[in-house]
Amino acid sequence: MRRILTLTILILLCFVLQTTLFTFHNVTAVAPNLLLILTMSFGIMRGRKEGMLTGFFSGLLYDVMYGMYLGPYAFLYMLIGYLNGKFHKKYLMEDISLPVLIIVLDQIAFDLVIYIISFLLRNRTNLGFFLLHQMLPRALYDILITVLVYRILLKINRSLRRKAQR
Repeated sequence: MRRILTLTILILLCFVLQTTLFTFHNVTAVAPNLLLILTMSFGIMRGRKEGMLTGFFSGLLYDVMYGMYLGPYAFLYMLIGYLNGKFHKKYLMEDISLPVLIIVLDQIAFDLVIYIISFLLRNRTNLGFFLLHQMLPRALYDILITVLVYRILLKINRSLRRKAQR
């Protein structure tokens, strides 16, 4: 029960920070994707099931608040959480290099799907502009934020595991 409450608070906190604070204090008009970082982190730390659930509820919250349709972001975040959960047993959690690499790949995949759905299907085919002005700055922001946030999430995960073992 404590894990569910903590995860709910983390999802809400990341959502609020991503949609309010980070959108006002950015240089290139893109904000880091904290929900993606949270989904990636819990997928790596807790496995496929927890990564999927974190991704689903993160995406569902985003769909409800900003989406035109209910489900696309929930499915995309859920898929990313599931795929990141495959690294759960093969990875030393204290090492930051794998989460940084994974968040870059996740962000590029996420942005490519958004580009295809939002722009390419509407015959806006300027991928170079989207790559230079959206994908690369967001990936760089996500790298910086991942280095900071992942350590905090790692401490929260350790605390949850210790309390669950008691």
